[in-house]
Amino acid sequence: MITYSISAFDPNAHLIKISLKIDKPIQPVQTLRLPNWIPGSYLIRDFAKHLLDMNITNEQGKSVALNTIDKSNWSFTSSEAVTVEYFVYAWDLSVRGAHFDDSHAFFNGTSVFLEVVGQADLACEVQIEPSNITLNNQWKVATGMPKVNIDELGFGLYRAENYTALIDYPVEMGTFSEIQFEACGIPHKMVITGIFECDELRLKQDLIKICETEINLFGQPAPVDEYLFQVMVTGSDYGGLEHRNSTALICSRNDLPYIGMQETTDGYLQFLELCSHEYFHTWNVKRIQPKVYQDSDLQTPVYTNQLWWFEGITSYYDGLILHRAGLVDNKTYLQLLAKQMTRVYRMPGRFKQSVAESSWLTWTKFYQQDENAPNAVISYYTKGSLIALGLDLTIRKETNGKKSLDDVLLHLWNQFGKNQAGIKDGEIEQVCSEISGVDLSEFFNLYLFGTEDIPFTELFASFGINFNLRTLSGLDDLGGEISSSSENIGLPSHLGANVANTPQGTVKITHIWNEQPAYQAGLSAGDEIIALNGLKLANKAQLETLLKRHDNSQPISCHYFRRDELRTTTIKLEIPVADRVVLTEATPNTANLAWL
Repeated sequence: MITYSISAFDPNAHLIKISLKIDKPIQPVQTLRLPNWIPGSYLIRDFAKHLLDMNITNEQGKSVALNTIDKSNWSFTSSEAVTVEYFVYAWDLSVRGAHFDDSHAFFNGTSVFLEVVGQADLACEVQIEPSNITLNNQWKVATGMPKVNIDELGFGLYRAENYTALIDYPVEMGTFSEIQFEACGIPHKMVITGIFECDELRLKQDLIKICETEINLFGQPAPVDEYLFQVMVTGSDYGGLEHRNSTALICSRNDLPYIGMQETTDGYLQFLELCSHEYFHTWNVKRIQPKVYQDSDLQTPVYTNQLWWFEGITSYYDGLILHRAGLVDNKTYLQLLAKQMTRVYRMPGRFKQSVAESSWLTWTKFYQQDENAPNAVISYYTKGSLIALGLDLTIRKETNGKKSLDDVLLHLWNQFGKNQAGIKDGEIEQVCSEISGVDLSEFFNLYLFGTEDIPFTELFASFGINFNLRTLSGLDDLGGEISSSSENIGLPSHLGANVANTPQGTVKITHIWNEQPAYQAGLSAGDEIIALNGLKLANKAQLETLLKRHDNSQPISCHYFRRDELRTTTIKLEIPVADRVVLTEATPNTANLAWL
């Protein structure tokens, strides 16, 4: 057995202390390593850069020489048991790393647990030790790791079946709030860390509906005996990462439902979609998996075309589950779907990069996007969700409703997920055709491996839904149906750029769309516009007012800073392109919404 001990050591220095005991080092040389990336997040993160002060001693307390092989691999020679001690600097407030201060501690195993190479199949025991800060503040522990012998606060001994399992159980320590419930008889818990207000009863009831809808979709029994949502609340963050029986989430405190809240806010819907998305991964990613990910040692990038399915299909179902669970009505769901589709139709990069390529190059082009991303890349999350939608509508249409994407999903679960047989590239596309009885090869050639837009006008029409594209009504317009008031009419002019307010009272360009007015004027991402037509431009609201009132036949003089250099240019505004999606029932309450 491989034995670890871990404790929250120094909150001011953000140091977590780890001790690793190896009973029988491999002869003649034992190698240790730390992963370079974490499953579910496809970027080389070099977690070893946060590892400090490693030392090794044998049973007699004598120091054992440590050899550094490379940035994340070490070796030593010993014929007897050794103890490896080291610290991890934990100051990454995200779902992917480790974070520790006087308010809480959170860590993923990929950040803190060294792998004993050649012994990764052995069981791993972890002693989560209390420390001064945990004792003084009565911190509790929340993790999905199997318990062996713990106290009432959760400190004590845990066990994972092997190293792969060990790094799939993130740990939260602190004075978090707890929401406990059952879904289809399975114990669930949500722990929430941070400063927040929340209608916990409402959240609990909504989570039950989401979890039970997903469990019943795949079929009981669920593949977990218990499930944990770990939520970190901040001012404006957002994200999630799936694990085998838990998920780590981060959200804005404004996204949580507050007591007395009547309407379901956009922020709360976003949070529920996030919970739905990560919970869906319990089946689709953690058990239905690409074969190449199953064989990975987490040291180097692993390449697959399949993320269109694993993230795109999940992104399609996360909102659909809210509808099936009764948390949103038809109109609200169509609005959510229209906004999701708008994120694709606003990106000219969808004609430059296929979704298959987006998946293959996720390590660089997707996870390391720059200011030119809208013109150059497409997301396998968003465009992948449109492929899922297009597949679902196509299968339902061609089979007169006898088959759907649900049938494909369940086949993959029963044939691959339940026994965790890895899926090879190309297999999912074959399964889609086989299970549906529809030849979908052209569909995948055009929309997955090609860059064409899916013909949603015709597809939606078969189900009584109107698909339309309109121009933006304001700089923060995310798509969907808008009211007919004069305040919401389309802007007659557009800049062809994304902008943001700065603390200095200027408007900063964040992204430029090629071939559009800002591009034609020579503006670039990072430029700060300070004046238009000789008048100071202090915020986005002033820019929007100008866009609503300006005569496009008249050019605009623009003063701006690039770095610390003052420049001038002339902007010729144009009529905006129609890239905001609107979905409406052709005849209210008569549309064929069986696909929901």
